[in-house]
Amino acid sequence: MKIIKRNGSEEEFDIDKIIMAIRKANDAGIRKELTEEQIDDIADYIEYKCEKMNRTLSVEEIQDLVENQIMAKGAFEIAKGYVRYRYTRSLVRKSNTTDDRILSLIECNNEEVLQENSNKDPVVNSVQRDYMAGEVSKDLSRRILLPPDIVEADRQGIIHFHDSDYFAQHMHNCDLVNLEDMLENGTIISGTYIEKPHSFSTACNIATQIIAQVASNQYG
Repeated sequence: MKIIKRNGSEEEFDIDKIIMAIRKANDAGIRKELTEEQIDDIADYIEYKCEKMNRTLSVEEIQDLVENQIMAKGAFEIAKGYVRYRYTRSLVRKSNTTDDRILSLIECNNEEVLQENSNKDPVVNSVQRDYMAGEVSKDLSRRILLPPDIVEADRQGIIHFHDSDYFAQHMHNCDLVNLEDMLENGTIISGTYIEKPHSFSTACNIATQIIAQVASNQYG
């Protein structure tokens, strides 16, 4: 069983890491609220839930499960400490959120990218450059451009914010062009009014210009 790390790459699920994290939170409190048996029970439950999901869970999703199970055991002070630890770590990561993801792209082990678009081969250099630029846009979108509730809903899988790798540029995607109307009634290209064509060759020429203009202002 695998998990998805924050940089998008996959690694094997390691129950010992969960046990160690809970144990550290337990030891950091004024008193130990959880017994070793309870810690093992939480870790076993997390492993069971991950297997039942029938998909690869992210680190954040697993940490949410851990937090909920700690509270389910009534260890609320431990849960508070665990939440504070996660928050502190998130602040550290926010200082530079793109390095690991870009490095995983270069090393071709970013599982999120590998599964994202079957039309793109992330091993090809030109595609890698596109994805690297996309990671910068995603970072800006998550930290600055998008409302926090949208970012959180996307992280939890409640919604999927599509094409965040292009959101920073405010570009269009998959535009539907009413070519018939443009040719019948004329159109404007680069601020210049183009009249209705009176021959097939002129219509083809105008259609080519329209397609080129649309393509230069959208992605996908």
